[in-house]
Amino acid sequence: MELLKEKIRQEGKLLSEEVLKVDSFLNHQIDPVLMYEIGKEFVSRFSDHNITKIVTIESSGIAPAAMAGLILGVPVVFARKRKSLTLTDHLYSAKVYSFTKKETNDISVSKDFISNEDTVLLIDDFLANGQAALGLIDIAQQSGATIAGVGIVIEKSFQTGADLIRQAGVRVESLAEVQSLQNGKVQFVGEETI
Repeated sequence: MELLKEKIRQEGKLLSEEVLKVDSFLNHQIDPVLMYEIGKEFVSRFSDHNITKIVTIESSGIAPAAMAGLILGVPVVFARKRKSLTLTDHLYSAKVYSFTKKETNDISVSKDFISNEDTVLLIDDFLANGQAALGLIDIAQQSGATIAGVGIVIEKSFQTGADLIRQAGVRVESLAEVQSLQNGKVQFVGEETI
C-alpha cells in the first residue's frame, strides 16, 4: 500500500535496526484518513470471505480494525491485555509476549462476543515475532470461529512472525512489508538497495 509506505518514509522514526516508531499516525496519534484507507485495503484483500467479526488486540490495532469494521458493517472485538472488574470470567484467554515492552500479558475476550458461527478477520498494527497474532489465533480457535486471515498494517519481514502464522495454516496480508531498518533507512520488500 503505497500511501502507507509514504507515511512511514515521512514520519516513521528508526529507534534501532529492529524498532520502527510510528506513533505520529498509528500507535499514539491516529491519522483517521489513513486508517480509513487501511480499512478499505483490508476489506478489499479479504473480500472473498464472509467476515462477521473483526478481532484485534488493544490498543494500536483498534483504529485500523474499527475502520475495516465500519466499511464491512460488522462488529469489532478487541482482546484486553488487563483484567477489569467487568471482565473476570467466561473468557477466552491466551498469553502474549511483547517484544517492545519485554513482558508477557494475558489477553482475553469475552465468550459472549466470538462463537463458532463467526468468520473472523484478525487485524494488528505490527507483525514482528508473531506473538500477538498467534495469541489472537489461539483465542479464535478456542471459540471455534473460522479464521479468514490476519491483516497486518506493518510487517517486519526480517523477523519470524509471518512464517510462524503461515506455518499455523493462516493467511497473512501485510500492507507494508519492511525488509530492513539498517543504516538509518526503512527499506521495503521489493525495493532495491541504494
